[in-house]
Amino acid sequence: MKLSVIITTYNAEKWLEKVLVGYSCQSFTDFEVLIADDGSSAATQAVVDRFRTQFKHPIQHIWQADEGFQKCKILNKAIIAAKTDYLLFTDGDCIPRKDFVAVHVKQIETGLFLSGGYFKLPMALSQQITAEDILSQRCFSVRWLIKNGLKINFKLTKLVKFKWFSAFMNWVTPTKKSWNGHNSSGFKSDLVAINGFNHQMQYGGLDRELGERLFNKGIFSKQVRYTAVCLHLDHERKYESPEIWKKNRAIRDYNIKNKVVWIEEGLSAI
Repeated sequence: MKLSVIITTYNAEKWLEKVLVGYSCQSFTDFEVLIADDGSSAATQAVVDRFRTQFKHPIQHIWQADEGFQKCKILNKAIIAAKTDYLLFTDGDCIPRKDFVAVHVKQIETGLFLSGGYFKLPMALSQQITAEDILSQRCFSVRWLIKNGLKINFKLTKLVKFKWFSAFMNWVTPTKKSWNGHNSSGFKSDLVAINGFNHQMQYGGLDRELGERLFNKGIFSKQVRYTAVCLHLDHERKYESPEIWKKNRAIRDYNIKNKVVWIEEGLSAI
């Protein structure tokens, strides 16, 4: 296999099912899927089991007991379990366009990680999208989205599938080339070298903190925001907290200032 796709989830089986449909119709197929499950109920297990019988790719379900928001720990467990040397990270609420994995594979480069984004959908459209909409790829059509209630806005340019335009937009976008948990990829060896995700981090910047330590190690980033396309399904974020954001920001500021590469509470603590 060429790479491993690591998909995080927590009790969002309806969204996860749509995401797995997206991975079932990828143009590039030489990959495995790991579901990094931060304590979901049996309903998520049922979705994974159903796709095992109809999926062309190997699927691993990496599960841990629900002890609150522990995304960093389940991601590190998935890194350990991954069977390939290159890892693509995304979330269980991000439906990939059919060329999503192919774009990441094509752009693999030693000394770099890839930084992608998403196109966020409102709740009504998130609920409306069916498996057939994904398999036919019409849900990635600007015309189809507008016809089904999406308001016209500049961000729709992310969905324009024209090679030269997408390359130009990747070049001119002011968006930072950070590590984004919904759409980033890198070498497993680079993640192991910085001891993976930081268990001290909870919701709010945990992915960027990993990317910042990669920068400190001399691993830089490449923009694929307009070429590696996924649709972000809407959902609540009950785990957000101003206090946690403040704590996470302090950790990141310290690591940036002191050029921290290795953290103690990471992969080696699993």
